[in-house]
Amino acid sequence: MDEYKKVTEAISFIQSRTDIVPQVGIVLGTGLSGLTDKFDNKVVIPYEEIPHFPLSTVESHSGNLVVGNIKDKTVVAMEGRFHLYEGYTAQQIAFPIRVMKHLGIKALFESNASGGLNPMFSNGDLVIISDQINLTGHSPLVGVNDERFGARFPDMSEPYDAGIINTAEKIALEEKIPLKKGVLLGLLGPNLETKAEYRFLKLIGADMVCMSTVIEVIAGIHLGLKIFGVSVITDMCLPDALKPVTLNEIISIANKVEPESLFQSNNEPEIIKGHKQA
Repeated sequence: MDEYKKVTEAISFIQSRTDIVPQVGIVLGTGLSGLTDKFDNKVVIPYEEIPHFPLSTVESHSGNLVVGNIKDKTVVAMEGRFHLYEGYTAQQIAFPIRVMKHLGIKALFESNASGGLNPMFSNGDLVIISDQINLTGHSPLVGVNDERFGARFPDMSEPYDAGIINTAEKIALEEKIPLKKGVLLGLLGPNLETKAEYRFLKLIGADMVCMSTVIEVIAGIHLGLKIFGVSVITDMCLPDALKPVTLNEIISIANKVEPESLFQSNNEPEIIKGHKQA
C-alpha cells in the first residue's frame, strides 16, 4: 500500500477517537513517559489499535499514542518509540512522525537515554542536542520520494532548531535546571559499544551515543518540522574507565532524572510554544 495512504488511514482512526488537533509532537524515550500524566483531556490510544502502526517491543516503552492539552497547548506524545534493532525499517520508524505531522504538529520534541562520551558529562545529566551524526547506515528517505512528505533533498544544516534551544536554555536558567549541550550520534544497536568504538565515536565529534532519534529527526526535517531534543545521560562511555551496564541501570537513572527534565518544568508551556519564536 502507498505510504501516504497508510498515513491517512492512521490519521482517520486517531481522529475518530479525539477531535484535538495537536500543535506539538513529543517522542518520549526510555524512562521518560511520565509527562503524559500532566495532560488534560487525555486520550490514550494503544499503538496496536492504530492502522499500520508498529508495536513497541522494548522494556519501559508503554506503546501508546497520547493526545491532550498542556494548559493552552494541544500535544500528541509517543509513549515509546521504534528502533532499527527491533527489526523495523527506517520507513516504519518514520511512520509515526509522518502521522503526527499530518495530524497538525508544527514542532517535534525528542528525548532519549544516551551514553556519555564527553568526559565533562555525568550520569543523570540533561543534555540539549545541538547536532547529530547518523551512523546507523539507514535513512527514512531512501527510495521513491513522495512530495506530500517533503522535498527530495532536505537541508540538514540545522536539524535542531536554534530558536527553541535558546528558549530552553532561558527556561533552564529560570528553573535552576543544570543543562549541557552536545552532539548526538546514532548507531544501529542493540549491543553497546567496545572501548575502541567509543574512542572512534569521540574522535569524530560525538558527545553522546544512542540507538534512536536520528532517523526520526531526518524524517521530521523532511516534513518541515522544527525540532528540539534532550538526551538523559544514563551511562558513561569513557574507554579508559569503562564499566559494564545493564538495561535496568539505564532505566533507573532515566526515571530519577525525569522529574527534573525540561518537559516537567513549571515553564512547560513556554518551551512548547518556543517553536513560534524561531
